[in-house]
Amino acid sequence: MDEVIQVTQWLSSITPRKKAKLFFFTTHADAPSPMVGSNDVDTHEETQLPLATTVALHNFKNIDEFLKKKVNTFSCYNVIENEITKTDYEYLRFYSACKYLDVVPPFLDLEKISAIQNKFEMTDEERDYRLLLDSADLVLEKVCDSLKPAGVSQMWTALRKDRNLIRGVKTIDIIGFFVDPNPTGIKECLFFFIVRFSQKADKINRVNTNRLERLIAQCDESSSCEEGKTIDFIIDSLRFYPTELYPFGFCLIMCVIEGRDGAMQEIEKTMEISRHLGMITHTEKNPTKETIELVKKELMKPKYQFYSSFTCWFMSHGDSNSMVLADGETIEREWFLTSFPDISTFQLKPKVFFMVSCRGANKFSLKGDEFEGQSATCDYYDIGSALIRNRMLDITDSVRDISYVQPMMDTLVAYSTILDHLSGRANTHGSIYVDRACVLMSENISRGRSLTEILEHLSQDLHEILQETMDEDRIVYKQASHYDSFFRKTLKLPYTRHPKEDVHSAPQ
Repeated sequence: MDEVIQVTQWLSSITPRKKAKLFFFTTHADAPSPMVGSNDVDTHEETQLPLATTVALHNFKNIDEFLKKKVNTFSCYNVIENEITKTDYEYLRFYSACKYLDVVPPFLDLEKISAIQNKFEMTDEERDYRLLLDSADLVLEKVCDSLKPAGVSQMWTALRKDRNLIRGVKTIDIIGFFVDPNPTGIKECLFFFIVRFSQKADKINRVNTNRLERLIAQCDESSSCEEGKTIDFIIDSLRFYPTELYPFGFCLIMCVIEGRDGAMQEIEKTMEISRHLGMITHTEKNPTKETIELVKKELMKPKYQFYSSFTCWFMSHGDSNSMVLADGETIEREWFLTSFPDISTFQLKPKVFFMVSCRGANKFSLKGDEFEGQSATCDYYDIGSALIRNRMLDITDSVRDISYVQPMMDTLVAYSTILDHLSGRANTHGSIYVDRACVLMSENISRGRSLTEILEHLSQDLHEILQETMDEDRIVYKQASHYDSFFRKTLKLPYTRHPKEDVHSAPQ
């Protein structure tokens, strides 16, 4: 069959709502840059104009033309270069979006997808199409689905009131002030236009969604929300780090085995819980400084841009400032913690570090006969009230910026013990902190708990356990864990996710 006819038939089989979503996912706002074949040309015409004209004319012609152009580009594309190109990235995004929406073109060349995945050096686990979907876009899709056409129309009216933001913007004028979002698919196009326009204007990104939340907050709940949804529910969904679908993220496990009884148990437990959480995991036994540098270099590869979070377990001996590596050399803990968050592939994504080592030799020892032999190896103020608000600073948009981000932002560091103190171990099971952390995370999957809630529970649980030193003094003591957080959103534990056989991409 002629390819033009095939493309036409394929487009005619897609509903307007799915066309709007396919366009949205395909024009992903945070594509890696710089890349071969990409430049700094303004993509305003490509990402916003088709949405604007569709809303204004109630006609999907321009979106259809955009999708046809994409299909034709991919059809003619030869996967021959060694370097990753912009088209490689777009091809994978387009395929994953089609797979997610169940609209994969029957004529799409899956062998090319496999060849592109080879260029990205993707493992078998990483060839799951869900890895290629942007989790932030999936959250925004759910927000759109929770709003009625009237709700999106009210957001548009609120956006139009910001004259400094919209002044001179051609696509804003194309849509006009009054919009009828009721025809099928128009609500989605208008909402996705608001999102892409706000991203282009540097008003929102995957972490900074306050501006979008304020637009939603101005909606009338009785007319704007779908059944069973509320304004608060919709806004709350934007206050979590986007980690939708599988995988939950990438997990790096580094464990020094030499001279550490139970270290293999630590590896097994952390591997088991990371996989149970839906993470793709890599383990480095007996790391050295060279190993760490090689891992950092690996994490800078383009494929890691597809991950929505990063978790690292580092388990070794240590003191107040440093950690002991497998070859006996030491590294500064601060150097380790500040070098990983700066990796560009995980910017604006949650990064969690579990630092499991002693930080000194002090012990919170317990004295008394009853402990011998016992061991388990303010008022609320409504910020909305006029009285309180009148005392607050008026922070205008002119003094806000989301473009520049301090590298440690979106990072959480969890320590197995406090400064200058021991971190306890059991002879056969390794770190007690690791054991309790894995147990609590496993128990709280599917309960909607956040990571910080788990860490607070862990701190309570660990501090109840009586431990005993393994030297001749046999001192009974307690251990206190804590964490330092630079998070700007809440990181929730995922529901249990088991990859299905039919979600993987083209066979090798």
